Parts: sequence; C-alpha cells; structure tokens
Amino acid sequence: MADRLNGTRILILETREEAQFSKLLAEQGADVVQCPMFTIHDAPDPAPVEAWIRRAIDKPFDDLVLMTGEGLRRIMKLAVARGLDQALVTALAKSRKFTRGPKPGKALREVGLEAQQTTEKPTTEGVIEMLGKLELKGRRLGLQLYPDKDHGALTGALAAQGADVDSVLPYVYDSKAADANIITAIDDMAEGRIDSIALTNLGQVRRLIEAAKAHGSEAKLRAGLERTLIASVGPAVSGELAAHGLRTDVSPADEAYFMRPLISAMAAALAERKPRTTAS
Repeated sequence: MADRLNGTRILILETREEAQFSKLLAEQGADVVQCPMFTIHDAPDPAPVEAWIRRAIDKPFDDLVLMTGEGLRRIMKLAVARGLDQALVTALAKSRKFTRGPKPGKALREVGLEAQQTTEKPTTEGVIEMLGKLELKGRRLGLQLYPDKDHGALTGALAAQGADVDSVLPYVYDSKAADANIITAIDDMAEGRIDSIALTNLGQVRRLIEAAKAHGSEAKLRAGLERTLIASVGPAVSGELAAHGLRTDVSPADEAYFMRPLISAMAAALAERKPRTTAS
C-alpha cells in the first residue's frame, strides 16, 4: 500500500546503505529527516593509495574485490590527480572483478568496466561466501577496504585460500564533523518534531549515545526517545537499545529483518497513534 506514512516525519541515521531506505520511506509518503552520522574524506596520507594504484598498473591483479562504490571513486579521484586514470582502468580491465552488492558495480560501470560477480547479500560475510567458492591459490588479489570495519575475517579467509592479498583503504570517516547533525536530530525528537526514529544497525544506537554524551545532551536524547516511536530492524539493534536502557516499540515480525517489513511494522504502529501536533 502506498501512502501509508502520509503526514509522518521519520528520522533515519544515514550510513552508506540508507539511501535506499530513505527512498522506500518517501514512496510511502513519509517526510524523511536524514541525519548524516559521519562525513567522508580522502585517506589523510595518499601515498599508500597511490602506491597501490601503481602496483595495479605495473602488474595487473588477477582478481579485484571492491567493498564499496565510494572506495573505487576515491581511488579513481587520486588516479586522475596523478594522471594515472587511463592506465589504471586498462589494468583493472584485465582482472576478474567482484563486488559487495550493487553499488561498487555501479562505480565500475562509471569507468566503463563490469563486475564478473556480485554478492547476493551486500555484506562481508557474503563476500567471503562468494570468494570461498573460487580457486584463489597463488592469485594476486587487490582488495579495497572501507573504514570502521574489522576486516580480519575477510583477509584471513582469503589468506587461507592462498591468495596474495594487496589491500587499500582509500577514505576515512570523520564522525565528529557530523555531531552537529546528530544533536539537531536529538533536539527535533525532544521538541516533538519527529514521529518515529528508524534504526537499521546497532552502530547507529552507539553513535547516538556517544554524540549525546559528548555534548551533554544525553538527558535530552532520552526525553526525546520517550516521545518518539522507536523502530528497530531486528534483534541486534534491539539488544543494543536494551543495553543502554532504551526500549524497542516496533520491529518486523517473523524474523523478516529487512527494510520493507520494518516500514510495514512502522506504518501499522504509527496508524494507531493519535495525530501529532507539529511543534513550531
């Protein structure tokens, strides 16, 4: 059903995966309030990234694994700045290319390349499962990583398969630069301007708490959450909320821990609530 969320304001805490969530909510009529949780910057020291680019050009990788579209775009940005972009694209064309979900595939197409295989689930575990079916012994594998993630399981799995892994981390997150966004969102909840907050990973809960504590707004956050419908995508997020003494109001039923079932659960819960008077 379309328009199930007409007249509601939904707060989402943006990470890499939230653009699709925002689109789905807007399609249901919600006024989506997006709160970026971090800003993205190029790696502070470009030298290791440039060295990786030059290694890729001098001896093209047998395989290339891209974890994010942002990663490839940052790599290409530096390659352009160094006049190495055409040589890099030519080199990458010679590699088998694997992507974690569709976004890195889109970034590849932007430079005229195609992925040979994409994970069904855009997760590190999905990448490990996909690559686990391949013969990688003795193959040079270029691996683009992303920040704030322990990639030990992935690199360990690749090493166990005998791959010669050459990894690169082309960008970093700056969470403090986004604190102002989070404090504004907390103020909006405390003043009754948000109907529901939708949480899709436990890191969002931690970030809310950390930013609130850092800025002396923890009491205001808890007061705001008291008057806001708290929607959790699943037990991991709900467990993190409970660990901080916070409740979960609504979550998808029947282990359907995905965005569409979460939206349906939110719509049903919000429909039972009385119309909100928007704070000025």
